[in-house]
Amino acid sequence: MKKVAMFLLLLLCATSQIASSVKDGLLPNGNFEYGPKASELEGTKVMSAKAIPNWEISGYVEYIKSGHKQGDMLLIVPEGAFAVRLGNEALIKQKIEVVKGDFYSLTFSTARTCAQEERLNVSVSPNNEKNDFGLFPIQTMYSSNGWDSYAWAFQADAHVIEISIHNPGVEEDAACGPLIDSVALKTLYNPKRTRANLLKNGNFEEGPYIFPRPTSEGVIIPPHIEDDHSPLPGWIIESLKAIKYIDSEHFSVPKGKRAIELIAGKESAVAQIVKTAIGRNYVLSFLVGDANNGCEGPMVVEAFAGKNTVKVSYNSKGKGGFKAARLAFRAESTRTRIMFYSTFYAMKSDNSGSLCGPLLDDVKLLSVRKLHHL
Repeated sequence: MKKVAMFLLLLLCATSQIASSVKDGLLPNGNFEYGPKASELEGTKVMSAKAIPNWEISGYVEYIKSGHKQGDMLLIVPEGAFAVRLGNEALIKQKIEVVKGDFYSLTFSTARTCAQEERLNVSVSPNNEKNDFGLFPIQTMYSSNGWDSYAWAFQADAHVIEISIHNPGVEEDAACGPLIDSVALKTLYNPKRTRANLLKNGNFEEGPYIFPRPTSEGVIIPPHIEDDHSPLPGWIIESLKAIKYIDSEHFSVPKGKRAIELIAGKESAVAQIVKTAIGRNYVLSFLVGDANNGCEGPMVVEAFAGKNTVKVSYNSKGKGGFKAARLAFRAESTRTRIMFYSTFYAMKSDNSGSLCGPLLDDVKLLSVRKLHHL
């Protein structure tokens, strides 16, 4: 009986380990704090494909310690003491267990080092969809400390997948390339429309993983993201530049724990297409404010519901605050496009040159009987 009990206990432990193999947070050694042995390094260059625990590399990959000097530049790591740098055509990848068919968001931190036009290609395999990868241009830095966190989403097509981050650039100096740190994964759940809100994820509570580090500046969701694979479920980022996903742990958020910041004027837009009934009356309500991040000055958010629009002014002191707004309209189509963008560009008052903008939260769409009753 003791042997049977021990076997069942071991089986239960093994089952528990499999069930909890993927949790929201860092991948195994996702912050690269466990590094190569001294014998597997030549200066900063990693000499063996599997020298970094839990990762496999190819190409010119460097293992960088925070404070490493490159010419006149001091390389800083946002979390912990170590990061990796991807040189020409370099790649890092890791296999993980997931739930086949589920949606996931990958969050990673990156910083530019040498070139202005550095890029990163993020992908997962196997992948049943052709050309389904994320290409991240990182010449625009949105944070004050030189490091940005980005999000990319995908659907798992197998129980075991391989996540890859690749630098496709070719520079004169093979060692030039972006730094990578803090790679994390989060399961995404598809929010539903309700009677209380015809929009999906109107409160932005469902979204990518945000690192809990004290210096977190939110997560950049890149442009040209469709709603079927969006790190911000329900929403399309269809503009030329990104938006920023923020949380109440690090910023002022009007309602709930999450919100978005429109950081690039009219080039930073979010949209959602919703079913409507022709001739029926609707009211779009939302909150506009600032994230308490030193983004000061006059701001204007433009909201659209099909051909209907409203401009909402907000004078920001950069210390938090918000105001409520609404747009009443009569639907002219069976599908209505809801969209928001910021009219103006803005920069933080800390002289960092970092883009910022108005905050958007608690977006609701309701059907009403008569518009003049509101």
